[in-house]
Amino acid sequence: MLAAMPLDAVAGRVVGSLIEKHLTTPQQYPLTLNSLTLACNQTSNRHPVVSFSEDDVHAALDSLKADGLVRFVLPSHGRSVVRYRHVLDERLALDARQLALVGVLLLRGPQTAGELRSRTERMADFDDVAAVESDLAGLTRRDPPLVAHLSRRPGQKEERWTQLLMDVDDLDGDRPAPVAANPGSSAELDAVRSEVDDLARQIQELREEVRELKRELGA
Repeated sequence: MLAAMPLDAVAGRVVGSLIEKHLTTPQQYPLTLNSLTLACNQTSNRHPVVSFSEDDVHAALDSLKADGLVRFVLPSHGRSVVRYRHVLDERLALDARQLALVGVLLLRGPQTAGELRSRTERMADFDDVAAVESDLAGLTRRDPPLVAHLSRRPGQKEERWTQLLMDVDDLDGDRPAPVAANPGSSAELDAVRSEVDDLARQIQELREEVRELKRELGA
């Protein structure tokens, strides 16, 4: 059980971004403050799109560390800056599939099981939508539950799911999640945008480390 719940909007986006990068780009994980801020502010695979400052993200990290949900990784093995990693999987005993579902719900708001399967493709392996629904049902039986089932509203063909880690005022449950006319093409476009964002983050991270090395050599 989490010590301090629910999370606010910034902390929820920080945790969701850490989960996503943990599962999609493990070679670049844990993340620096700069790369984590870029991940939070991505324009792809995010709803709503935000523009947090590094100060916003750092304040959320301090809060999450105090709650035992994030760890600070001190410089070692040639790295010169502090990095950050989530420990949600350890605290809640979540496997990769469950962690992926929670992460995508934190990043994109309420979604159908089909959307969740498409948007977790780079993070976890679900055989079909039924497998997604099975894992979601298991998360509803946690104490406290981590996700909830949303009833269909007029005009909606499918039921949606939402996460319960964030403050109810920050949940997106009363607004319809965008549904693409061609889910397959949308998923492919999201994947390309995410890869471009990852490359931009890696380049920025390398620049940051080069600047740090120059400062150390100058000293």
